Formats: sequence, C-alpha cells, structure tokens
Amino acid sequence: MKLNKNCKICNKGTWTEVNDILMDIESYIFIVKGERCTECGEEIINEQEGQKMINMAKKIGVWGTPLKLYRKLSRSARGTVLSIPTDIEKELKLKGNEAVAISKSGKKIIIEIE
Repeated sequence: MKLNKNCKICNKGTWTEVNDILMDIESYIFIVKGERCTECGEEIINEQEGQKMINMAKKIGVWGTPLKLYRKLSRSARGTVLSIPTDIEKELKLKGNEAVAISKSGKKIIIEIE
C-alpha cells in the first residue's frame, strides 16, 4: 500500500506498514493490515483489507442495518419496566433467567447478558 507521503494529519510523520490495526465493530475486535503514521499514530487501511473485515463481520452477523425497535416503558411498583421483544429474545436464545449488567452511556441504556 506504500503511500510514500508525509501524514496529512500531523505533517511530521511518515507512513509505515503495520499488521496490527484494531477495528471495533459491535464489540468484536478485528485485526487488519494497513499503515500508521510514525508521529501521530493515525491509521489507514486499504479497500481490500476493509472488504475482508466487512465480509467477516457479515458472516458473524454484526454488519448491516442494526436492529432498532421502538417500545414504550411501563411503570410497576418496583420501578420502570422494559419488555424485550420476542424476536430479540429468540435471536439471543433468552430463557428469562439470565443475569444482566445494565449501564448508561450518555442517553443510551446498555444491557449486556452476563
């Protein structure tokens, strides 16, 4: 891929080939080849490496249109309730007795099955 140019981000470093660029897709880490600036650490991957990563992400089901369903919250005596839709329940093979971790990131609620 050799760019043979100075980095356009920092204008100091040069590009060097690496094979340890980490890409995160839906909490799955992919390690790809590319180039990294020797000064600022900016990383780029070529189209072929990007396509390999996308194909693998598609195979494991983490690439494409994210599943986004809309529901209303309900109140109960013990707090606010959110029902998990049956299509998500089936896809994750939930039985209803799983332990979950609940956290927030800005205005997002993140629910992870332990």
